[in-house]
Amino acid sequence: MESTVIVVQNIESLQSELNLNNNAIKVLQKRYLKRVGTEIVEKPEDMFKRVAETVAKSDFNYGKSNVDVERLTQVFYDLLSSLTFLPNSPTLMNAGRELGQLSACFVLPVEDSMESIFEAVKNSALIHKSGGGTGFSFSKLRPKGDIVGSTKGISSGPISFMTVFDAATETIKQGGTRRGANMGILRVDHPDILEFITSKEQEKKLNNFNISVALTDGFMKAVQKGESYNLINPRSKKVEKSLPAKEVFDLITTHAWKNGEPGIVFLDRINQTNPTPHVGEIESTNPCGEQPLLSYESCNLGSINLSKFVKKPHNGYIAPNDLIDWESLKLNVHLAVHFLDNVIDINKFPLPEIKEKTMGNRKIGLGIMGWADMLIQLGIPYQSDSAIRLAEELMGFIQKEGRAASAKLAEERGTFPNYKGSIYESAIKLRNATITTIAPTGTLSIIAGCSSGIEPLFAVSFVRNVLDNTKLIDVNPYFEEIARQRGFWSKKLMEDIANKGSIAEFKEIPGDVKQIFVTAHDITPDVHIRMQSAFQRYVDNAVSKTVNFPNNATKHDIEDVFLLAYKLNCKGVTVYRDGSREEQVLSTGKTKQITASIVEDKPKFEEISTKILDKSGKIVPKERPEVIKGATYRMTTGCGNLYVTINEDEKGAIFEIFTQMGKAGGCAASQSEAIGRLISLAFRVDVDPEEIVTQLKGIRCHSPAWYKGTKIYSCSDALAKAIEKALEKKGKNGHANGNGNGHGETKMIIGACPECGGAVEHEGGCAVCRDCGFTRC
Repeated sequence: MESTVIVVQNIESLQSELNLNNNAIKVLQKRYLKRVGTEIVEKPEDMFKRVAETVAKSDFNYGKSNVDVERLTQVFYDLLSSLTFLPNSPTLMNAGRELGQLSACFVLPVEDSMESIFEAVKNSALIHKSGGGTGFSFSKLRPKGDIVGSTKGISSGPISFMTVFDAATETIKQGGTRRGANMGILRVDHPDILEFITSKEQEKKLNNFNISVALTDGFMKAVQKGESYNLINPRSKKVEKSLPAKEVFDLITTHAWKNGEPGIVFLDRINQTNPTPHVGEIESTNPCGEQPLLSYESCNLGSINLSKFVKKPHNGYIAPNDLIDWESLKLNVHLAVHFLDNVIDINKFPLPEIKEKTMGNRKIGLGIMGWADMLIQLGIPYQSDSAIRLAEELMGFIQKEGRAASAKLAEERGTFPNYKGSIYESAIKLRNATITTIAPTGTLSIIAGCSSGIEPLFAVSFVRNVLDNTKLIDVNPYFEEIARQRGFWSKKLMEDIANKGSIAEFKEIPGDVKQIFVTAHDITPDVHIRMQSAFQRYVDNAVSKTVNFPNNATKHDIEDVFLLAYKLNCKGVTVYRDGSREEQVLSTGKTKQITASIVEDKPKFEEISTKILDKSGKIVPKERPEVIKGATYRMTTGCGNLYVTINEDEKGAIFEIFTQMGKAGGCAASQSEAIGRLISLAFRVDVDPEEIVTQLKGIRCHSPAWYKGTKIYSCSDALAKAIEKALEKKGKNGHANGNGNGHGETKMIIGACPECGGAVEHEGGCAVCRDCGFTRC
């Protein structure tokens, strides 16, 4: 099939005998269809034929004849082209093509060594290039400030290494079709957990990561009892300190309220259902959280389109309990399991370690899409108890039939190699260690023309921008059909609905229709969680589901949902408050770095901003006090002695830096002065001094020098090391030292809390007030 080259001239020529809408064709054209250079050389039906033929050929490995494989090819083609089932995007893109990498989900190990860290960076680049997404746990990395044994240096901690992964991801475009995505997970008992929770407070940071905190059962019990819990150094396995669990939980919910991150995963719960605990412990998930995997494990996913299984009455009446075509659904579940198991055999894995681990467990993830469409066709409100009951019945049926299909394959092909010692060993022989997953279907649901995953409708009607700034009104087809049948359709109404998305406030729409056509924001957050929990009961892996909140939701609303998710046995939660990622973080004047609508409760870990903005929204440097104090450091450089004066403001924070060369005049002196002025400007807008040191330290020139046993590589390097000397005297955050806590452990008191005036301590890279819980990382 690779040898056939027929150039497709335009989007109209992509129209085929398939029931694809224009949006589906545009997505296929942009991301999925085969190209030679810039020319599209296959139609949608060609793509489905390519995938069906390639996947069916795997049956040759199990003694099937040419006739058998040809017949299966046609069956798989009908399955795909009818939009009844679609595999994950890499399978559609790469099956039958040179790349041949067909999995979407990967997890890579990150051990506590420089070799392992950068091996993981390299391996993630290979995976992203092939079209997959990667998950990592950074929980094994020693905390910030810990000793590095080989060099006697100081560790920079997990978050600093995450920025390396982030930068690598940014440079790689996945085959011109998909950009890499990462999941970063840190255990809640890691000493750097506070820094991790706040790591995405600035929205331009770690943009290629979703982050989730791995919560343990012990931590959740401590939250509920109001107790403290221990932070464990993963290198030494020793307790470093204790924190009040409720305050850390509050910090997580506050930041989730601010911009949707971090999410949470219940790590112990995930490992309770780990099918092969003898092979390893699960530490991370794929980027969207629905696929927990062992290190070096991958999984290929696929989703059944539920909108295809609602019977359409013709001349007679169909009883409500017969409206779902269960026999057809059963047949298609068995075909989908067969398809996904075949994908494992023909997959070209990016690393031998991944091939070995994936072949050992043969995990697949069969899920669904079009759930909201099915409910609409059945006349069942998404937010009703009937919908929850049907979710359990439906997913229970799919899990039962999926396992039956896997058991049948096990009879023909054998169980998965790691079956002995698995949780199934004394129960049932299966071909696959896991079978069901509910993934976000994204572009797949656009191709299929159905609602996404198990989510409610995003909107009943919305505006779509097309060429030449033309705006088209896109209306849910089921709603348009009912509106026309019942006589309340009008173009004006559709436009008005598009401006709101929801139909809840339109009096001209009958109440029973409003109940059926609810959108994500019409549904209360607890309903989102209850629906997720209903599906999770019968899902081997996990469920991807976003809990939507209105913009005026409070931090307590987020907290309630997190606690409900734990209570109802979900494996993780992702929340999003409408508009939270588009809000201006800094506002004019000395304001809190948080939207003013949170007034009912001041979060204990909330950071206060003292940045001033001008009328155009740009940051204005702080004014210089009339009186300022500091110290001068003499640094020997290859250009002569460099005198570095570092001054503090009235609060003891580093405020400015001046330089003077022993040899007056010349380029070295002028450049040092220029660098000093820029550093001072950075200090006056509260840039972290350690970030400045990181940028300058190690810069080399042609004439290095030695100073008190330390090599000074350049004037820039000398400036960095002078600032380091000042920081060593001040507790590394640029504030004056205080005394210890009187309990034999030295803690760095680094100023007064801006909220309550209490003592602020330096803990794990963060400033924490023990009196009110304020923190700054």
